[in-house]
Amino acid sequence: MDILLLVVAAVVSIEVLGQVSGYGPETFTWTLVLAFTFMIPYGLIFAETGGAFTEEGGVYIWTKMAFGRVVAAIASLLTWVTQPVWVGGAMAFVAVETWSEFVSPIAAGSLTDYLFKLGFIWITVSSAIVSLKHGKWLPSLGAILKLAFLAFFLIVTLIYGFIHGFNGLNLGDFSPTMGGFLGLTPLLLFSFLGFESGNSAAGEMKNPAKDVPVSIMRTSLLAAGSYLLPVLAILMVVPLDEITGIGGLFGAVATVFTIFGPATDAILAISAVVFCFVLVSQGGAWMIISDRMQAMAAADGSFFGGFFGRFHEKLGTPVRVNTLSGVVSTVFMLAAMQLSGTSGAVFSVVLTISISTFLLSYLIAIPAATKLRSKYPDAVRPFRVPVSDGVFKLLGGICFAWILLGSWVAIFPGTLEALFNVEYDFVEIWGVSQLSFEVFALGTLAAILLLGIIGYLRGAKVRAAVSTDPNEPPFLQAATVDSEPDPLATPRG
Repeated sequence: MDILLLVVAAVVSIEVLGQVSGYGPETFTWTLVLAFTFMIPYGLIFAETGGAFTEEGGVYIWTKMAFGRVVAAIASLLTWVTQPVWVGGAMAFVAVETWSEFVSPIAAGSLTDYLFKLGFIWITVSSAIVSLKHGKWLPSLGAILKLAFLAFFLIVTLIYGFIHGFNGLNLGDFSPTMGGFLGLTPLLLFSFLGFESGNSAAGEMKNPAKDVPVSIMRTSLLAAGSYLLPVLAILMVVPLDEITGIGGLFGAVATVFTIFGPATDAILAISAVVFCFVLVSQGGAWMIISDRMQAMAAADGSFFGGFFGRFHEKLGTPVRVNTLSGVVSTVFMLAAMQLSGTSGAVFSVVLTISISTFLLSYLIAIPAATKLRSKYPDAVRPFRVPVSDGVFKLLGGICFAWILLGSWVAIFPGTLEALFNVEYDFVEIWGVSQLSFEVFALGTLAAILLLGIIGYLRGAKVRAAVSTDPNEPPFLQAATVDSEPDPLATPRG
């Protein structure tokens, strides 16, 4: 249950519901398409991999086993850096916008605005710093409240529809288009990725070989329902031209909650507070997961000489990486605040940057997972996808193709639209010029690449000290705790 709630807290991203709903009824169609053609094969691949290779570190371990330390360092960095960028540059903006509209007004760019976002970031970071035994309650409670919030919203939407009527939708409205396909692919992939993330904390699990595959299957089903049903509900009650990326969900909430009459404002305020808590817990869950993986990479000599690979003696958490995540998140929040345009435009741009780094990491992780089946055929697999190695690779190839498409669209929006003669007004869609977008996007990727190169070069001494038995798979043996001088001591949280 802990694993299930942790992954639900991290993966089910309700803050993107408004963004995807902005494409209209075809959102529902494309969500179904990706659920069958991407989420199912992706879930099967990582259910097998996560159950077979249960060492602390998750994707870093698997990629190192498949392709070596250099490639693993890149995959880990891209996965890790997504979270502070996303928390500081996107989620903090959603939280303050929701709070400002439904709880207490906060002027954009004011001191209160900055303090709110800083508080959001560092509460999120703090939840990852405390021991997992205690810190898990924030994402666990957040996951429960998230599912309860969505269920309550769906029930109220049905009642509202019976009283006031629903938007007139017909089957033709759900017809897919090329524009919707290109626009929705990266958003939906971002929403469906991360079910294997619990393996980053596999060292704290009692029986990861058994529990990981089950949790991946269950969270996949929960995620599919948590996107399909709320998206349909939003489309049924909110006019398409009123759906915005940063406020689309709460636009629908504000509409259907009018059935409560004089109590509407109070219930909306309570819902907004719950929503902000859910966002904090979501960020905290990802910090718990991704920071542990990056700490294992650092302990293995792939990120700044092992300094960030130390786990706190009493807390059992990678406090140094946690703190670094907070710093990166703060810097990115400050950078995003300097972007011109509305808060909705800034949210869209930064969300897309987060999507791009996350998707790029899976261009490595998916091939690594498929290769492990053939490279280590004798590894014990409590769950094995009942297909041949060739079909297993085909499943990986399908997932890889989706990720490749999503990565290109996220980094270079508008280019494929031009190729397929799809009308695309960049400024109208993004709220910023294409030049500003690409400078911010490519500048962020360049900064991440530079950080990775420097970090890897600084880890040379640790790599030289880490020894691996050539007759065994190269599992990590390098995480350290602050109180132990031995650089190869491995803690259990």
